[in-house]
Amino acid sequence: MKEREVEAKKLIGKKVVRGKTYEYEYYTLPLNLYLPKSLVEKFGTKFMLKVDEEKGIITIKPKSLQ
Repeated sequence: MKEREVEAKKLIGKKVVRGKTYEYEYYTLPLNLYLPKSLVEKFGTKFMLKVDEEKGIITIKPKSLQ
């Protein structure tokens, strides 16, 4: 099992719908894992990422809870 500390990146996306441009924010972790904005606002941007390659399980825990 591999374990490491990761930090969420804030990305801003843009989408054009019927000539009007909308911007939205979202957060990602390595391995293309997306996090809800509410989770980052509640716990911060630092997380522990555990990858169990044998079972195929990825576990994400906020660093502030440890």
